[in-house]
Amino acid sequence: MTTNTESVARLSKPLAITAGEPAGIGPDIILELAKTSRSQPWVVIADLAMLQERARELSITMDLMDWQPGDEATLAGGELSVWHVPVAQSVTTGQLNAANGAYVLETLDLACHGCLNGTFSAMVTAPVHKGVINDAGIAFTGHTEYLQALCQVPQVVMMLATEGLRVALATTHLPLKEVADALTQARLTQIITILAKDLKRWFGLSHPRVLVCGLNPHAGEGGHMGREEIEVIEPVLTQLRTENLTLNGPLPADTLFTPKYLQNADAVLAMYHDQGLPVLKYQGFGRAVNITLGLPIIRTSVDHGTALDLAGTGTADSGSLATALAYAAQMAANKESL
Repeated sequence: MTTNTESVARLSKPLAITAGEPAGIGPDIILELAKTSRSQPWVVIADLAMLQERARELSITMDLMDWQPGDEATLAGGELSVWHVPVAQSVTTGQLNAANGAYVLETLDLACHGCLNGTFSAMVTAPVHKGVINDAGIAFTGHTEYLQALCQVPQVVMMLATEGLRVALATTHLPLKEVADALTQARLTQIITILAKDLKRWFGLSHPRVLVCGLNPHAGEGGHMGREEIEVIEPVLTQLRTENLTLNGPLPADTLFTPKYLQNADAVLAMYHDQGLPVLKYQGFGRAVNITLGLPIIRTSVDHGTALDLAGTGTADSGSLATALAYAAQMAANKESL
């Protein structure tokens, strides 16, 4: 399995970056990464004064330019375009404030709608804190589900990627006891169809090869350890193979993530969150990216949380954000070449 995030030609529209939870490390890693020269135009959607204050805390000298749609986004290091969205209350680094929950979602709204109307080529999201958004009285389960609702699509797929490995999920943020009931033939058919389509659309793979995990230990052991493989997964794979999709499985997850299988695949489909993501994060934590498939827009994100204890200390690692930006640029370039 190979991945390609090589530098690409300058995009016709800027990348939008949402700064996420204002008390967390999102502002830190954006400012840290912005110190270097950039081959692609960026626009950060955040409170301008908050970013200026964080830059002072981090001893980063940078001109933050107030930006509006229609302006040209800056390219050179040392200057950053910011679409100003005011926080409800002033931000204390490292301390959550539910009053700013709606602000976080407003930045997502602007980025998403900007991608839909062609203002931005793609959106890249810094981490949010789900708990504080819910504390604000707003039902929120995560970026993936929120963007699905904004874009009004019936199904999306969460996929994480790092060098040499892509892992998509058939179910996402569900308690383990609910996973088996959620794995219907209809859902699995939708997930695999979206995965194959977007591997072609965003990654330039003309005939993607997908490894499919079983749900149960040993992929059910012929029905002795569960029948989901026989009654749900295998019938779906059999049907989709008639549509010229290359699907290998269901395979035991404890042996699937080995070179024997991965060298002949473009992505892995895991049945639940902690079946596939621990392997990927072990291989590439800090260099991995979260990608939402099935949207009419391109969205990538970091693979970590808000890390409140690191905010303002200058020790947060911007590697995952750099990877998310590189993937977004490559995916947008593939889109522009269609």
